[in-house]
Amino acid sequence: MPDSIGAIRLRVVVTGRVQGVFFRDRCQEEARALGVRGFVRNRADGAVEAEFEGAEAAVERMIAWCHTGPPRARVDAVNTERIATVGEPGFRVR
Repeated sequence: MPDSIGAIRLRVVVTGRVQGVFFRDRCQEEARALGVRGFVRNRADGAVEAEFEGAEAAVERMIAWCHTGPPRARVDAVNTERIATVGEPGFRVR
């Protein structure tokens, strides 16, 4: 069931050196600090995939963070796609 009016949800795929550099853990910290819900996970192709849901400004801040990531990351590209909200509680690493 979709929740709060005005919430958006984006699917994000981040490529580069983004696995093995604490990308998921730091992403979770950032999302929780901003009140963003969703998840982040590693993909078999070496990318990191996430879905961010919440207030548009908070989701946009998460996208901006993804362009840099944690200190040891090297981000080559961040691809986004707007998808339907699902009202997911909290943010987790999958």
